[in-house]
Amino acid sequence: MNRPTQKFTLTLMTIMLSIASVATAQGRIAKEVHRFKAKEAKQGVAVDENFVYVVGSQQIAKYDKKTHKKVAHWKGPEDGPIQHLDSGVIYKGKIYCSHSNYPGVPMTSSVEIWDAKSLEHVENHSFGIGWGSCTWIDRHDGYWWVGFAQYEKWKHATGKGTEWTTVVKMDDNWRSLEEWVLPNEIVEKMRPMSNSGGSWGPDGLLYLTGHDHEEFYAMQLPSKGSTLELVEIVPIKSFGQGIAWDHGEKGIVYGIRKKERVVIKSKLQPYSSEKNK
Repeated sequence: MNRPTQKFTLTLMTIMLSIASVATAQGRIAKEVHRFKAKEAKQGVAVDENFVYVVGSQQIAKYDKKTHKKVAHWKGPEDGPIQHLDSGVIYKGKIYCSHSNYPGVPMTSSVEIWDAKSLEHVENHSFGIGWGSCTWIDRHDGYWWVGFAQYEKWKHATGKGTEWTTVVKMDDNWRSLEEWVLPNEIVEKMRPMSNSGGSWGPDGLLYLTGHDHEEFYAMQLPSKGSTLELVEIVPIKSFGQGIAWDHGEKGIVYGIRKKERVVIKSKLQPYSSEKNK
């Protein structure tokens, strides 16, 4: 084994050991409570007290939480300006959805806004090509929090790989206040894709997802530097894509399984190998 290969192997082993130690540090699991079919379940979800809003690339469907009956639906034209919606959040009666021109380059992004009651599109805010592909948005602690993905698979066109993925804290006028990047061990797990979903949990941690693993990543803001700190890797039956904490029901988080077109409701709880086999 030559020295560059040996150095790479040792670095990879160090990253994997670090991930394993963090994953078992607190030992929690997001255990599935139930699931329901939703043909729009391609990108993410948003939730409020009574409804689950299921987000597809160019559509949003509103489902009753208890009956899972679809009560409203919005769909944009295939050749329209809205091309790739992702995660959403409900704030003051409106649905705020992250949006991009994925998989187009140069990447352009915006926030698209609907009235939550009627699903009428009412507003938008454009980010242009400033950060990358907008994949999630959340409201927390009086600020907007927005995730912008960069992808290894388009590095040849953008000059930026997954490590350029950014989380931005914004004021009410969508102006950047602070910005962070992801820790290397999570970047490596997300390659060649990127950060797909994000939602602040009731425990004050920021939970992020990639595209390709049944897990999400509990993060905290750093006291030094510009890199988010990984607290814990939590198993969950949702498979990447957008997630949304239900702040009206303790410990409940919603996600999707894209290939199966299902919405999954999960409850965060201590891990027990006996109870969760």
